[in-house]
This record gives sequence, C-alpha cells and structure tokens, in this order.
Amino acid sequence: MNEFHLDRARVQRNFARAAQTYEQHDALQREVQQSLLERLDFYLESPARVLDVGAGTGRGTALLKKRYPKAEVIAVDLALPMLKVAKKHSAWLKPFQRVCAEATRLPFPDHSVDVLHSSLCFQWIDDLAALFNECARVLKPGGLLVFSTFGPDTLKELRAAWASADEQSHVSRFLDMHDVGDALIAAGLRDPVLDVDRYTLTYSSPTMLLKELKGLGATHADRARERHLTGKAHYQRMLAAYEGMRVDGRIPATWEVVTAHAWGPPPGQSRRSRDGGEIASFSVDSLRGSRRR
Repeated sequence: MNEFHLDRARVQRNFARAAQTYEQHDALQREVQQSLLERLDFYLESPARVLDVGAGTGRGTALLKKRYPKAEVIAVDLALPMLKVAKKHSAWLKPFQRVCAEATRLPFPDHSVDVLHSSLCFQWIDDLAALFNECARVLKPGGLLVFSTFGPDTLKELRAAWASADEQSHVSRFLDMHDVGDALIAAGLRDPVLDVDRYTLTYSSPTMLLKELKGLGATHADRARERHLTGKAHYQRMLAAYEGMRVDGRIPATWEVVTAHAWGPPPGQSRRSRDGGEIASFSVDSLRGSRRR
C-alpha cells in the first residue's frame, strides 16, 4: 500500500523547531480543526478520557477540554517543544495533561479511551497498520476515533514546479483516502466514514508559501529526499515554474484534507494481520468457563 517512507527523526526535529512559529501560520489548521470538531456530535456519551494525538501547540486540546470539561483530556505529541508551548492553552480552571509520545506507541492501557481525536497529524506516520491498530487497542468498544489528514493532491502545484526543475523528491507525499479507509477496516475499526475537501490558499510569492511550510514544521520528510543542498539553479527554475501558475496575481497552493471517523471495535473483533490472515483477541476472563470437560 505504502511505497514511500518518512524519516521519523526528521519529522520530530521539524516540528520541534517550529514550536515557536507554528501559530503564526496555522490559519488552515484552525479551519480544519473547527470542521473536525463537528464530527464529535456523533458521540452521544459523556467521555471519561479524551486523547488529542498530534496536539501540537494545544489549541485543539483546549477546545476539547472546553467541550468535555469533566473529562480527562490529554495532549499527545512527538515533539516536546510543542507540548511546552501548549501549556499556555491549558487554562487554570480547565487544565489538560500533556504527554510526549508517538501515535503508534501510546502509553495508555487497552480500551481506556473514549474519544481519540487527531487533526492533521496522521499524514506524518507512514505505517498505517501500526497507527490504526494502536487506535483500536486504546479505544473502548464503541469509542470514537475522529481525525483529519492530508491527501495526495496537497501541494500539487509546488510538486509540479519542482518536477520541472529536476527529478528529485522535494515535497512530502500523502496517502489516498481509499488507502486510509482500507487501513481502518484492516485494523478492525467499525463503520469508517471518510470525506475529502480541498482548500486553495494563495500567496504573494512562492517563497511566502515555503516560509509558511517551514514555520509550521511541514517541510519535506520523505527518506527518498536528496541529502545535499539543492542547487541555486534548480531552486530558481522551480520558482520560475511556480510563477507561471499565478491566478489573478496570486500563487495558489492546494491542500487536500481527508476527514474521517470510525468506532472502537467490540471485544474479540478480528483484524487483518500483515500476512493477510485475521487475528481476534479475547481477555482471559471472557474465556473462563468455556472449556468443555
């Protein structure tokens, strides 16, 4: 399914460096966050524990705490500097916890989470099987997974501009909605629903877009990228190609956003293994008394 791989250490380093500048450039992220929060209307219970995975600077976590004031709300992020910035959004009367951890290795017990929320984080994880298996593990049966992630048309103009300059990889790639949906089902998550929206942001110049990407920490993190500095001539060719895409005097940049939700599986729900078989798990207690004598 996945023909490319991300450099996890680089992803972590990019976002750590962007912690202080992230909120200067996160207009799209705020818009997507508001849209994602609407999906929480499907959850009709009062959650005891809510995770915000890939919480970044904690804006979304604070909104979750406001929505669920009686719940234990926890911001989880791979970049510790992001969580340090997030402290300013943790109100005295409605504080949330902060935990530095990977989305594929959440430090929480099985079936201990009512709502797992993640806004524009999962595109930085290339092992979807590990990711969604972990989501299924920590979610309570009937718990809600709700997330957004970038799709493959994201930054297609920048990718095309670089392609006209050389044949190297300069822009991170993202997975198709159908691959994400297949991975959700394979992990045993129930009744997934996915939608796609496209946003077009415009800039005064290509360099302003590049500045924004750096400020967000959303820079190239594929392992296939060139390890040496890009030559000035290649860079100028890319800029010239992008300049040719101006519309009404502005530089366009497309962001394809996949928004989805699914439900925690019931006990014993089977899931696909990497070799194509199916695995079902049961607690020891649930098996007691079932043996025939």
